[in-house]
Parts: sequence; C-alpha cells; structure tokens
Amino acid sequence: MADARDYVAGETLRNGLTVTVRALRPDDRERVARAVRGLDRESIYFRLFSYRNELTEAGLDRLMRFDATREVVLVVVTADGSVIGSGRYVVTQPGVAEVAFMVEEDYHGQGIAGRLLRHLARVAAAQGIRSFEADVLAGNKAMLAVFARTAWPMTKARASDAVHVTLALPET
Repeated sequence: MADARDYVAGETLRNGLTVTVRALRPDDRERVARAVRGLDRESIYFRLFSYRNELTEAGLDRLMRFDATREVVLVVVTADGSVIGSGRYVVTQPGVAEVAFMVEEDYHGQGIAGRLLRHLARVAAAQGIRSFEADVLAGNKAMLAVFARTAWPMTKARASDAVHVTLALPET
C-alpha cells in the first residue's frame, strides 16, 4: 500500500447494506460533524470516557486533523455519503498503535467495528505495526466482544473501570 490516505474498500453489512470503507478526507468534515452530533450519550461516554453535550468546532478540528505519519483514520460511508462509523489508530511507539472506534447507533450490531478493525490491521501491518492497544470501559461489552471475535492473540488487564486490551496483529 503506497499511502494509507488512498485506502478504499467495499463491504456488505449484516443487514445487506453495501458501504465503502475509506480514508478520511478533508471534505468529510460536515459528514463527520453530522455523525458525531447524532451519537447518543452512551456512545460518546464509551468512546471518550466522559459525557459531552455538544461537538465544538475545536472538537471537530481534533477529529479531522491528524498526523498522517503516525495516524490512520478510516470511515464507513453509505451510498448517500453518510458517515456511519470510523476507526483510528495512533502509533504510540515503534510497532504499537492505539486503536479506537465509533459507530452510529442505528448501525450497531452490523459488524462495522470488526470490519474497521480488520481494515486498520491491513494498513498497520503494511506500516510495520505489530500490535494494537485499546483502553475500553469494562461496561462496553460490545467492543470487548469485537476484539475477542478476531481470535488474534490478546491480553487484557483490568485497571479500575477500564480494560487495557493488547492485540497481536495477524501476519500478512
């Protein structure tokens, strides 16, 4: 893969909906804002470990701006251009990246986070990343199940109300 910013792949969700998994682009700003504003409080809490009442312009800037040498952001987009999910990794040390996901409520249970995880792993492997790490609230059973379903070697360590997960990425 020449450049992760050119990544694009098609997927079919469990409900039969065809979507595109692709790299985040600057022109996605309003689509991302719409997606984040549509999230319920629990999804925001599970992703950010705190409740937020609104998405500020500064918050949207943080979502949209990233260092392409250390970060990869993929979005899941429907045929009408709506962003219904996103996944991101940030390299934290050589060979290791922290991974995080957000999925729009109406699409929970459709396998989006798992698909994003596999796509991010493909990109990461090409960039020399050997493992993903994530801190997941212990109450976020759905995300913990996504990691477990990969069947990739995984370690978990409980710290207070969060679980630190480390996944060894498959060899490609």
